[in-house]
Amino acid sequence: MSAQVSKLANGLTVLTDTMETVETVSLGAWVGVGTRHEPAEINGIAHLLEHMAFKGTARRSAYDIAQEIEAVGGHLNAYTSRENTAFYAKVLAEDAPLAVDILSDILLNPAFDEAELKRERAVVLQEIGQANDTPDDVVFDRFQEIAYPDQAVGRPVLGTAEIVSGLGQAPLRDYMSRHYGTGSMVMAAAGKIAHQDFVELAGAAYEALPRELGSEAEPAVYRGGEYRETRDLEQVHILLGFDSVSYLDPEYYTASVFSTLFGGGMSSRLFQEVREKRGLVYSVYSFVAAYRDGGTFGIYAGTGENEAAELVPVICGELAKAAADVSEEEIVRARAQLKASILMGMESTGSRCEQLAQQVLTYGRPLGVAEIVAKIEAVDAQAVRGFARRLATGRPTLASLGPVDKVEPFDRVAARFG
Repeated sequence: MSAQVSKLANGLTVLTDTMETVETVSLGAWVGVGTRHEPAEINGIAHLLEHMAFKGTARRSAYDIAQEIEAVGGHLNAYTSRENTAFYAKVLAEDAPLAVDILSDILLNPAFDEAELKRERAVVLQEIGQANDTPDDVVFDRFQEIAYPDQAVGRPVLGTAEIVSGLGQAPLRDYMSRHYGTGSMVMAAAGKIAHQDFVELAGAAYEALPRELGSEAEPAVYRGGEYRETRDLEQVHILLGFDSVSYLDPEYYTASVFSTLFGGGMSSRLFQEVREKRGLVYSVYSFVAAYRDGGTFGIYAGTGENEAAELVPVICGELAKAAADVSEEEIVRARAQLKASILMGMESTGSRCEQLAQQVLTYGRPLGVAEIVAKIEAVDAQAVRGFARRLATGRPTLASLGPVDKVEPFDRVAARFG
């Protein structure tokens, strides 16, 4: 990675990763605020604000924003997570000034027009409704709520229909004024762009960005427990998880290697045992969800009503086995998968831009590819077995949705651990 970092006079951090062999550039603003920075009474406001940013400014209507970027063949997008909100574009290299201008306009001069807000609230309510009709979305949200009860990090990114329906202009402007400043935002670009050119573009575009305004979030405190909901579905959706590590924990790469070998591909333990040998599922995988101060390790599976009784004990058994007998061969294969994923991502301007921004927001600096690969290579079987033992002795979180009567009771699941 050829990353360069500059800090503007107003404190805004500007990042670039120049790629001379491409003809495009991905660029955007990453803001270190998300769902976990919302008070309970305005849960969902970060996501609604993301939507409203594209609905007009003092200079452009919503149509103007879409028309201008698409007139040069580019595209704009955004997303909200529990810790970050991102606004980004991809354009041909010569159109970078236009993309910077549009993005700065929607972030510094949003109109928050009442008619547009009414329409967009309706759109977000449709999105919430769609998510509620998607069982694997619901089970992830309920898992998060049970793992982190009564905490911002446990609330849904989309918010609830009741809260979003009541969000008006004033809370949107207040949230933005409190959180969108040079202390919580980075500007990043990757592709065919010179660092100094981007610094000058960002400096001119974001000169009026409020200074500092760093954003604090309440600590994430894992609790664990069970959520179980009966629905008339063809499958039972099951999510079993445990307290894990933060991005900043030395064991983060150990957790990633373990997740890859345990449930990260067709050669993984879960896929081979649960799907190939037993035929209990179509989909099964594990994942690491890390935050700045904690995280979870989870296992998702979708299974039939009659297979549900067998599934959870098998998964628990596989986790117990991994704590005792992970092999060096599995470690080598998992490390290779992770390294390949990282290096393949380096071929995409969008991936490089996002990675650069996320690293600076999380670690305060870019991480070179060689540094990341070295951390992956340093993970050995002893470390992975130790991480698996940590999971196998922790308090689980179990969320299930669908015809759940045959899912093993939580007290029996919990008794397998600790």
